[in-house]
Amino acid sequence: MVITMNNTAEQIWNTCGYVRLSREDGDKEESNSVTGQKDLIRDYLSRCPELRECGMKVDDGYTGSNFVEVR
Repeated sequence: MVITMNNTAEQIWNTCGYVRLSREDGDKEESNSVTGQKDLIRDYLSRCPELRECGMKVDDGYTGSNFVEVR
């Protein structure tokens, strides 16, 4: 998407955050590391006007060694 402001075209990028479980958090409903990662991503996006958050994918409960597809 391109938005024109003050006769200057600025491209807006749709973005989706991705966070994953830390083994240290165990079996909590939503791990502390996942919550912290979401906060960091949203803070970053809030400082980047060219990026618009369109979603957040959370891999909370699977690990990189588990090849079960998450939808």
